[in-house]
Amino acid sequence: MKKIVWFLGEWGIFVIEMINNYYQKWFVEPSTVIQEGIIHFHDELMVVLTFVIMFVGVSIILLVKDYKSNKMALRSMNVHGMIVETIWTTIPGLILGFVTIPSFALLYSLEDIALPSITIKVIGKQWYWTYEYLDVDEDNIFSFDSYMLLEEELHKGEFRLLEVDNRLQLPGEVYIRLLVTAADVLHSFAVPSFGIKLDAIPGRLNEVILQVDRPGTYYGQCSELCGVNHAFMPIGIDVMPLVDYIDWYYTATTDYWIANWSNWEYPTSIR
Repeated sequence: MKKIVWFLGEWGIFVIEMINNYYQKWFVEPSTVIQEGIIHFHDELMVVLTFVIMFVGVSIILLVKDYKSNKMALRSMNVHGMIVETIWTTIPGLILGFVTIPSFALLYSLEDIALPSITIKVIGKQWYWTYEYLDVDEDNIFSFDSYMLLEEELHKGEFRLLEVDNRLQLPGEVYIRLLVTAADVLHSFAVPSFGIKLDAIPGRLNEVILQVDRPGTYYGQCSELCGVNHAFMPIGIDVMPLVDYIDWYYTATTDYWIANWSNWEYPTSIR
């Protein structure tokens, strides 16, 4: 019996992954431990739900069949029986208890606070993002705006409605603290590959700690209706090794301070 259950579970996960790879109807590729945990919990829960649906469906079919053949036997034994009522009360409780353990572990990991190496403030505005790096100098904060690129500004291979002029630059494999807020209306900072979705509320800071394991380019979007141009508020993030990030940060901040101190025109891109 255990081998049969194991085989059905593995077969179900295989079918899910096949559908995901062919139709691209599943989660995006994870780049943080949190998102990997969310995907694993989802897959395990789908297996449990599959067995629950199969059991309930077969039970309903058998009950309808027995009701047609012998109504009195059904009413006396299957509906008002002490054993049956105990079973259909106990089994759902055990299933919920089984699901609760990994669910609480995942929720705890989502709220886990680690000592961050970098703190970045994300400000949602109509209809663009502002990123502030807060670790160097509290009086002179290095910041820049990120706007969506128009369709005529795209290059070959870039994604429509997702590319921005200035991407948020992050180092990989270090703890990063994001402070998310808004300057005007409600926004939501959502990056599926990171497993994060934080509401940006005016006058309030929401915090998340993340550690990105894989270098690359990641995309997200504002996930809260924030006005007429809500659909044109993408998020672009570049994750790089720490050494490359330090080089980028030194170059970007140098250009930024020169541009501000000498009243030069602000560079169009700091990537």
